[in-house]
Amino acid sequence: MMYPAHLAAAAATAVGAPGAPAPGPGFLSPTGVEIAFLLVGLATLGAAVITVTTKQLVHAALWLVVALGGIAIEYLLLTAEFIAWVQVLIYLGSVVVLLLFGLMLTKAPIGRSPDADSGNRWVALGVAAAAGTSLVWVVADAFRTTWIDLDGPAQGSTKVSGEILFQHWVLPFEALSVLLLAALIGAIVLSRRNTPAEEAADAAARAGRQEGQR
Repeated sequence: MMYPAHLAAAAATAVGAPGAPAPGPGFLSPTGVEIAFLLVGLATLGAAVITVTTKQLVHAALWLVVALGGIAIEYLLLTAEFIAWVQVLIYLGSVVVLLLFGLMLTKAPIGRSPDADSGNRWVALGVAAAAGTSLVWVVADAFRTTWIDLDGPAQGSTKVSGEILFQHWVLPFEALSVLLLAALIGAIVLSRRNTPAEEAADAAARAGRQEGQR
C-alpha cells in the first residue's frame, strides 16, 4: 500500500527516521541549560535588588559581586566563555575593588547608614522600571527569532568577539575608554580633597614649622 508524500513524511518523523527534520526549539520543552539559565537569572536579579536596597554600603558592594558573578555564569551558559572571563576580570576584579577602595578613602561608615537614602526612591524606581522594560522590549524584538546552538562551537570566543568589536563597535569602544579615564581622574581628585578641618590642621602645621625654622 502506497502512502501519499505528506503522510510518508509524517510517519518518518514519528518513528525518527534518519532523514527526518529535527524539531525546532520551543519553550514547552526546556533543556537543563535553559533551566539553569533561568535560575541563575533569578538569583542575579535578587542580588541586584538587595544591592540597591541595603543600607550597608559594604554589603551593597559584596552583593554587587554576587550579581556580577551571576552575569558571568549566564555568559558561560550562552557559550560565551571569553565574555564571561572578561566580566570576571574587569568587573569582579577591578570595578568592585575600586568601589571598596573608594569606600575606604572617603571614610564611609561600615555599618548601617540611615542617611544613605533620599526622598527620590519612587522616582528612581519608576525610572528603573521604565528603563528595564525598554531594554527587555528592545532585546526581545531584536533577537526574537535568534537561537543559540548551545551544543555547537562557542559563540563568544576571542576571535569572534574581536572581529565584531573592532569592525562594528570601534567608536563606542573608544568612547567608553575615555569615559573610564574621566571617572578615574575624578576618583583621584575626590580622594585627594581635604576637609576644612584637615586643611586648617595642615595650615597650622606649616605655620608651626615655619616658626621653628626662624
